Amino acid sequence: MKVKTKHTMNLFYIPALLLFVALVVYPFTQGIRISFTNWNGYSQNYKYIGLDNYIRFFKDKNILLAVINTLIYGFGSTLIQNILGLAYALFLNTKFKGHSVVRTVIYMPVMIASLIMGYIMYFLVQYDGGAINDMLAMFGKAPVDWMAQGPRAILIMTLINILQFVGISMVIYLAGLQNISEMYYEAASIDGVNAWGKFKYITLPLLVPAISSAVIINLIGGLKLFDIIMALTAGGPGYATHSLSTMVTNVYFKGQHAGYSATIGIFTFIFIIIISNIIVRYFDKKEVEM
Repeated sequence: MKVKTKHTMNLFYIPALLLFVALVVYPFTQGIRISFTNWNGYSQNYKYIGLDNYIRFFKDKNILLAVINTLIYGFGSTLIQNILGLAYALFLNTKFKGHSVVRTVIYMPVMIASLIMGYIMYFLVQYDGGAINDMLAMFGKAPVDWMAQGPRAILIMTLINILQFVGISMVIYLAGLQNISEMYYEAASIDGVNAWGKFKYITLPLLVPAISSAVIINLIGGLKLFDIIMALTAGGPGYATHSLSTMVTNVYFKGQHAGYSATIGIFTFIFIIIISNIIVRYFDKKEVEM
């Protein structure tokens, strides 16, 4: 005998849905509409220009540079954050005196707003009066303009992003490790499996759900990196360190082209969604293979 399930929507969902529509769906649809206009972001007068902004987007060399930088920020940060996060989690999964303090110290930067973190780091790397250059001066070395070269500035900002959010990966992996039953390791010990074998054949496969969560969270955070860039370089020198997120702001406020800015924003959204879905599907397959 089949039992019919009655599907009803909980009334408590309605406020959340209304907020989602008001704060996400409506602005997004408005952004799509604006992307087909030449609106400058201030004037009440504008006209629809069809696909001109999208044609300009795919011809813009600065956008290509921003896409490359975005991939570096995203995948560079994610790779190191997850390696370090897993290493920290494995270390902190053992009981030793003060392990709670160590865990707190590693996680603490996550609680600092990214813009504030950027300004804190600015006082370390600035040319005049920066802490690093002051230390170099103590040893008789000439000061270095750390953010003057695009590749070096990108590397520094990626490292700052890693430092700030590695704690998220650590917490996720730590939770995953604590959910793995000790009986698997005991059985492996009886069979004579060494530490590397246990890590490769027990720990890693059972951590796939945690790896998936950590990678997606870190990747999305890196791909939409904005605050640290604005605090340290504002995308400079020139367009050398711009991400797609900072390009949206630059085009809107400095270029006064809201239509083109909306186009970049829509592409950024779709770009992150596509990459995230590819990663999720990859890890879903890995979970099935376990």
